Order: sequence, then C-alpha cells, then structure tokens
Amino acid sequence: MSFKLKGMSELGKLLVSVGVLLIVGGLLLIVLGRAHIPLGRLPGDIAFRGKHTTVYFPLVSCILVSLLLTVILYLVTIFRR
Repeated sequence: MSFKLKGMSELGKLLVSVGVLLIVGGLLLIVLGRAHIPLGRLPGDIAFRGKHTTVYFPLVSCILVSLLLTVILYLVTIFRR
C-alpha cells in the first residue's frame, strides 16, 4: 500500500504560506497601531453616530489601502518576470 502524498504536500505548503501571511499581517497591524497612523479616522471617512449606535465606514482609508496594495502587487509582478 503506497499512497501518493503530492496533494497533501501541496496542502501543507499552502497552509504554511497562509500562516506566514497571517503572522506578517498581524505584525504589520501591531506596528501600524503603535505608529499612530490614523487609518479609519481620515477626512472623508464616514461615521454615523446615533443615540445607542455608532457605524463607521472608512471610505478614504479603504481607497488608500487599496491603492497601496495595488502598487505593491504591481511591483511584485514586475520583479517576478
């Protein structure tokens, strides 16, 4: 009985990659939190404050993060060629 573990090996690599990305993302959030970058409180971010409820929609922050990720991914694809 021999099993081909190629699929399991690929799954393992995927899980390790996702884990590393989560760790890097978590560390980035910690560093950004200590850097006092006002993401979510930029001019243009929408906040509705009711009597018992507050709803935030960080419109400008989402656009800024989207632009930053677009530039980073564009540079990554250029250097991978």
